[in-house]
Amino acid sequence: MTAHEIIAQLGLHPHDEGGYYRQIYQAPWTFQTTHRDPPMRVSFSTIFYLLTAWDPIGHLHVNASDIIHCFHAGSPLTYLVISPDGHLERRVLGPDIHAGQTLHLIVPGGYWKATILEWGEYGLLSEVAIPAFEFRERTLATPDMIRQRFPHLWSQLAPYIRTPPA
Repeated sequence: MTAHEIIAQLGLHPHDEGGYYRQIYQAPWTFQTTHRDPPMRVSFSTIFYLLTAWDPIGHLHVNASDIIHCFHAGSPLTYLVISPDGHLERRVLGPDIHAGQTLHLIVPGGYWKATILEWGEYGLLSEVAIPAFEFRERTLATPDMIRQRFPHLWSQLAPYIRTPPA
């Protein structure tokens, strides 16, 4: 199957972070939080997410929710995960566990991440957000933001920051 066929079959559309996505489920269950506004939250949501050779970067961003990433098909995906205190970790989501790849990856809320398809036509995964993903709780990185928060990582992160259109 090609990347174009996957986009058509799964009904994916462009994501503002890069790549393609479609929400596939939002749980009907809610719970009350003590540290989020609004306090009643949908328990979880899931999406398909695809990076392609022509759109290979999920640009640097931070989510408030914990996100579980699960590999499905295609080439492995490299994740840059940055803790709130500025520790950078590279992880590879993919099928070759003998080569140190992982079939799933958990990125806690408050951790920055970028995803890169380094080779191949596509990488397909799903994501589970707990509590459910809300765009208002996601922040896309800007150059000024990253220079200020993580000056020691600027040269490594700069290629993965989406610059707004002029």
